[in-house]
Formats: sequence, C-alpha cells, structure tokens
Amino acid sequence: MRMTKQKKLVFEIVNNSYEHLTAYEIYQKCKEQIPSISLGTVYRNLNLLCDLKKIKKLEMKDKTERFDNIKEKHSHFICEKCHKIIDLKDNITLTPDVSNHKVTDYEIKFYGICENCLKEENNG
Repeated sequence: MRMTKQKKLVFEIVNNSYEHLTAYEIYQKCKEQIPSISLGTVYRNLNLLCDLKKIKKLEMKDKTERFDNIKEKHSHFICEKCHKIIDLKDNITLTPDVSNHKVTDYEIKFYGICENCLKEENNG
C-alpha cells in the first residue's frame, strides 16, 4: 500500500484522536493542513484504512459513522442523551457458541446515559 500524504494525514488524525470523529470532522481537520483535500478523498482513505484494519468504523444507531483507532481491543459506551462515545477497556469474558465458525473480530456497544448527563438530570 502506497502511503500518500492524504492517507497518512487521515490515519494520523484518527489514530491520535481520543474522540470518535465523523468523516466530515476528519475532513475539516485535514483541510487545516491540506486545504485542497476533498471530502471524497477523505472518505476513500477512511474506507481503505478500514479495509486494511488500520482503523475501525463504528456504525451508530442513527446511521452515522464514526472512526476509531485500533490501538487495543475495547468496547464503547454511547450516551443516548449527549451522544458522547466513551472507550471501555475490555475485561468481558464471552463464551458465544461459534463452533464451526472462525471469529475474526467482535464489537460490543453499551447504550445508556453517561455520568455527566445523569448529574444534569439530578440537578435539573
């Protein structure tokens, strides 16, 4: 895989972010360094990096896509009120019945109300 300047920048933005950015947010950050970059170029590079398993696409309930680095296996907590995505360390033991299958990946998402939104509800 040839690492173009655009691809490298897209990867660095996702890999160095602790937020779970949308493609448009990544595009906005890319434009700060490469003003001529197009949204299509960002999408193509995001999809390629996902295919290469360098980053991961998170598909949300509202059909938006967000992108995450893959430094270590982790799950996510998604606040249904403010839509914040919080990384959770995986210490879950799963024993799904996958006999006769080969598991190559898994994703766990928890949905609920985050600590900050709960405080606002209790104080409001």
